[in-house]
Amino acid sequence: MTRKADTASAPASFEHAIEELEAIVRAMEDGKLPLDGALERYQRGVELVRHCQSALNAAEQKVQILEDGLLRDFPAGSGIDE
Repeated sequence: MTRKADTASAPASFEHAIEELEAIVRAMEDGKLPLDGALERYQRGVELVRHCQSALNAAEQKVQILEDGLLRDFPAGSGIDE
């Protein structure tokens, strides 16, 4: 079964992981998956979330290094969250 092989593979990038997570959410929200299929998708989703968390943690560490260990708020009007 190819689905089990897919669950063992790491996503190519953070963006691919997010895309796959979105597809999993859509499939699960549809409500047409059999229980086994839903559990497999849920497990894959957990793996993808962990991958994304790890990628975000690594990015935060790089930013801290680039900022000499000081994380700062973005200045007002920077376009972030606007």
